[in-house]
Amino acid sequence: MTAARLSIPYAEIEIRAVRAQGAGGQNVNKVSNAVHLRFDIRASSLADAVKHRLLRRRDRRITDEGIVVIKAQQHRSLEMNREEALARLHELVDSATHVPKTRRATRPTRASRERRLEKKTRRGRIKALRRGVLD
Repeated sequence: MTAARLSIPYAEIEIRAVRAQGAGGQNVNKVSNAVHLRFDIRASSLADAVKHRLLRRRDRRITDEGIVVIKAQQHRSLEMNREEALARLHELVDSATHVPKTRRATRPTRASRERRLEKKTRRGRIKALRRGVLD
């Protein structure tokens, strides 16, 4: 079962073309084909629960101010890097739409308690055998 993909209004996403880092020959110094994508979570039109889960997430792409920063520079074309950056943003937001299952506290069974105590007793006997002999 897959959840419906959230649509993020394009107006809420800021995309800038920047120069890519690394080797690339003469062209790399002239052409801006890497993409910097910025998305402000707090100012977005996402549901409050999704915003909260995104902001709680420990992801290095999310700043302390709640802005998602994604840099895509893998491809040689600006358009492909733009698509990759948008896909990574959608993947991040989609992962926050998943509501974690609430944990219900349960008690250990009687048999598991007995097994634990038996194991502790057995371990204690083994350790008692290691003790020195008293005179």
